[in-house]
Amino acid sequence: MNAVRRPPMAPVLWAALALAGAQAPASAAGPLERPGADAQRVGLVCEAVYLPARAPWVRTVDIGYDQRRVRSVHIDGIPVYTFTVQGTLILTALDNERIQIDTATQTWTSDFRGLATAQGRCERAR
Repeated sequence: MNAVRRPPMAPVLWAALALAGAQAPASAAGPLERPGADAQRVGLVCEAVYLPARAPWVRTVDIGYDQRRVRSVHIDGIPVYTFTVQGTLILTALDNERIQIDTATQTWTSDFRGLATAQGRCERAR
């Protein structure tokens, strides 16, 4: 039986994640991530402003990755079970909120099925 080969993680996303974060020990692996010597994590703190109410909301994003791909995404400490990587974008959803995180420009964009939208900037967590 032939093993399925997955393409390596997009070089653009790899570079954006490498610039945004630092290496973490394997013991920092999340529940969806297999611990390994090459596991790395990036933490982002995003300040999103939700319209039409103009309410600011601080969101935390934790991205676990290795040399090949993004392994896990947590938003506000909640694991996101499905996500898609397109270039430097991570696309996902949590509850009824569709979320786009751009790791290159470090921005947050989301919407609640057309009822409210949010945009904001992200900074590397310390």
